[in-house]
Amino acid sequence: MTTPALIAIDWGTTRFRAYLLDSAGAVLERVSSEDGIMAVKPGGFPAVLVIRCGMWLARHPDLPVIMAGMVGSRNGWVEAPYRVCPATASDIAEAMAEVDIGNGRKARIVPGLSTRDAAGAPDVMRGEETLALGTGIQNGTVILPGTHSKWVQIENGQIKSFATFMTGEFYATLLSQTILGKLREEPDDATGFTKGVEAAKRKGGLTHLAFAARTSVLLGDISGHEVAPFLSGLLIGAEVDAGLEMGPSGGDIVLIADGIIVDSYTQALAARGRTCHTIATESCFTAGLARLLMA
Repeated sequence: MTTPALIAIDWGTTRFRAYLLDSAGAVLERVSSEDGIMAVKPGGFPAVLVIRCGMWLARHPDLPVIMAGMVGSRNGWVEAPYRVCPATASDIAEAMAEVDIGNGRKARIVPGLSTRDAAGAPDVMRGEETLALGTGIQNGTVILPGTHSKWVQIENGQIKSFATFMTGEFYATLLSQTILGKLREEPDDATGFTKGVEAAKRKGGLTHLAFAARTSVLLGDISGHEVAPFLSGLLIGAEVDAGLEMGPSGGDIVLIADGIIVDSYTQALAARGRTCHTIATESCFTAGLARLLMA
């Protein structure tokens, strides 16, 4: 029977996920709940940990416990200060914060990372650094799509820099809060996504190009069923263009994602002549924390 080596916890804003891992990072047992940090009352983090992982803590009193995600934010258990890029796995491991989880036992919280782009604009991430490390790539780009997508640049095994794009949030806002969503019809027609990806190549700026989701319907270029996919393709296409411009011209591209979003980014990258390798989110997280444990 495989011997447990780590209690790994992904504690985000809305979800709590925990894994009992062996020394290779393989999942032996898992727990999931809706006890995200926003659902935990002040001072309630130790109790939630015991409720969800008490059986592991009791069975394995000597196992290390490492937590990553928003649990280390200002609204979390304790703030784990951002580590400035560039950062290796060892740098991140050395910057982990400690918390008391009872009976004289300590747990460690992975810090987030901060960076500044070439113009000096600041950026931060918390949780994605663990996923990026879990890819195991030495040189290349890691894409983490979502509400706030991250493009992470890795050189010689260290996280050199990254950039955040509010793609998912902009998409939801444009459809629900602007005139662009008024002509949307359901069910969605996926052909609109391809048209949006191509539209992102045009000049004029994103706010100008986005209005085409309305005018293209009025002039008969797209149907109402294509409006939402068109906006998705436009925003993802614009993100891909900016992300590729910020990163190196070569190297691996790894996409950390699950579900339909994998096809969306794969298609947008292919339209720019690039390919990517996809890794499931859970696999990257558990591998990332296993790597930090070794570091």
